[in-house]
Amino acid sequence: MTTSTHHQQLVHDGTFAAVGPSGDITGDRGARPDGLFARDARHLSRWQLTIDGSTPTVLVPPTDELTATATAVVTRPGSRAEAPAHTVFRRQTVGSGTLTERLRLRSNRGEESTVLLALTVDADFADQFELRSDHRWYEKPHAIRTRRLLPDGVEFGYRRRDWEARTVVTAEPAPDAVEETGSGARRLCWVLRLPPHGTAELLLKVTAHPHGAPAPRPVPAPPDRPAADPAGDSSGWPELDLACARGLADLDGLRMAATGPEGETVAVPAAGVPWFLTLLGRHALITSLFALRDRPELAHGTLLALAATQARAEDPARIAQPGKIVHEVRHGELAHFRQVPYDRYYGSVDSTPLFLVLLEAYAAAHGPEPAARLQAHARAAVRWMLTDGGLEEHGYLRYQADEGGLANQSWKDSARAICFADGSPAKGVISAATAQGYAYDALTRTARLARTVWDDPGYADRLEETAAALQNRFLRDFWLPAARFPALALDGTGRRADALGSDAGHLLWSGILDRERAEAVADRLLSPAFFSGWGIRTVAAGQGAYHPLSYHRGGVWPHDNAVAAMGLARYGLHEQARTVAGAVVDVAARSGWRLAEVIAGYDREDSLGPVPYPHACSPQAWSAAAPLALRTAVGAAVPPVREPAATA
Repeated sequence: MTTSTHHQQLVHDGTFAAVGPSGDITGDRGARPDGLFARDARHLSRWQLTIDGSTPTVLVPPTDELTATATAVVTRPGSRAEAPAHTVFRRQTVGSGTLTERLRLRSNRGEESTVLLALTVDADFADQFELRSDHRWYEKPHAIRTRRLLPDGVEFGYRRRDWEARTVVTAEPAPDAVEETGSGARRLCWVLRLPPHGTAELLLKVTAHPHGAPAPRPVPAPPDRPAADPAGDSSGWPELDLACARGLADLDGLRMAATGPEGETVAVPAAGVPWFLTLLGRHALITSLFALRDRPELAHGTLLALAATQARAEDPARIAQPGKIVHEVRHGELAHFRQVPYDRYYGSVDSTPLFLVLLEAYAAAHGPEPAARLQAHARAAVRWMLTDGGLEEHGYLRYQADEGGLANQSWKDSARAICFADGSPAKGVISAATAQGYAYDALTRTARLARTVWDDPGYADRLEETAAALQNRFLRDFWLPAARFPALALDGTGRRADALGSDAGHLLWSGILDRERAEAVADRLLSPAFFSGWGIRTVAAGQGAYHPLSYHRGGVWPHDNAVAAMGLARYGLHEQARTVAGAVVDVAARSGWRLAEVIAGYDREDSLGPVPYPHACSPQAWSAAAPLALRTAVGAAVPPVREPAATA
């Protein structure tokens, strides 16, 4: 019996399964839960095979590829003196709301034999937020779980007031018996008689019926792509090409269906597994920007899906304001009962400007649709930035901590991520640096749309004036002269949060810095305090705020580094961009070419290899797309930098 904690991850059309080396599901919680998940609920929490009462030994575990299908080969434990009598070949496939297993049993003996196969199954219907190792506990009053015997299997049910979900397990042939286990699980049993070296097959199907699920909507098929031109697709850097290929495969696996403004079904990138197989505005937008050349349909679908969920009215419980772009969409039980706020949650200050950035980038690369179609949505997004977002009255996009939701609402959204150099958190109404850079870029790009697509030069002039004023204010208020680096944020008193963070790379990407400051930032980002050898840390070492195993205060994020590399290239700092790209490619080379969401910030010289961050999503969409952005950074044309008219 293997003791490995490795899980094979199966993803298709918004449904996710994690199975162990033998194909089993144990009901694990914590950093890497296993099970079958649909719409934020675990619809299968036990799926454990025994052969003649014994837990099988794994001969061939599943691969680490992200696919919809996994295979494993297992036997009853044996020895040299007594070889196993039977071998079981397991093939599991995830579909839209389903897990199908074809189980083939082969006799290894030259005489007739009988074997007892049993499969213990259960569905706990746990919300994904319950499974995290964050020591939170959620009350579930009036919840009722049921089990009902079927002619060919068993049905598990869950009801809590108006919330209902079911999981149906069926088998062909039907089990010879269904036994109670004392734990709520059920054990399906078959007594199989095999001729000499004969085989028998079972076909098992698990169908999830989540609460409120619409009729199944397949993800739109990707467009036909011409046969790849090796010369055209090659970056001249074979390792980077391998990372790009793996990233594209993972992006294809993370595609999920969403709804556009007119009810149409579109494809968007889910943020990542196991925790975020859903639409996250910021993640989908940055992923789509990175993948714009290779997967333009993801950008198109993301724009339409986010336009459809754009806020139209004030809703303080969701931090919704007219024109604001959604941060997160959830379908689970806890969101339904408002025990977590994320059913349709607008707790990000940067999704709205990033929506405008992607809208213009798509128009520049692939034509004016959907920029023409979404003109009203784009103007509403600009209005939000100017009004409720804070630009007109306060000079900056701003947010304040959401009690019960997200304390921080820029990309570093963990509770203490926006901080001072000593580690103390910034408090009050926060103006995060990255959001100002995105806003500057959004205003500049939307002005281009106004001129070239909407035929409104007056509106374009106003947006350009607003962008220029924002740039000058930002360079005056955020710059730390002694550090020659931008502050992470301004707190509620206007004080500069002086922790030195990787957010400065996002400012390079947006073009808000003048050249002198950009070169100073580049020098600092490539210094040993920031650059670990595996990439740029989110917070520079040597500060009280730094912790190498902190999510946002010391870890190394591939997408963050890709943003920085593109920003360096934008200012013509190509050698530095290639250094950053090389570090990230080295991480990919040591992890099967798949980049996890984040790794630890330890120095390369002090570690045997990249140290995993224990709670990272993998695969994760913007990490999967990061090699595509790196390829752009090391070899593509970048937009020119506009110098401010005057700087402080």
